[in-house]
Amino acid sequence: MESKDVVQALAALAHPLRLEVFRALVVAGGEGLTPGVIQERLEVAPATLSFHLKELATAGLVTQERASRNLIYRAEYRNMNALLTYLTENCCQGAACAVDETADSCKN
Repeated sequence: MESKDVVQALAALAHPLRLEVFRALVVAGGEGLTPGVIQERLEVAPATLSFHLKELATAGLVTQERASRNLIYRAEYRNMNALLTYLTENCCQGAACAVDETADSCKN
């Protein structure tokens, strides 16, 4: 993943509602969610949700698929994992390590 893509993804996730939408899609898994279901769960106006879904899609974090008359949104796990890899690739100076969530750094 290139740094410009990382910046775009992080910027998209830096908004509280977009982060909530993305997390809801991650939880939904491969089934994805329709905008109507997302609206109900997050109590957000349709136009607002549409704007934020577009931002997440532009950043490559979600995909959109038409299924009959519905749109299905899904988290783009490949790009999510690429983002996580980019952010952690220099952990422990490149050596394999286990992350200790209570520590300030990872352990070898």
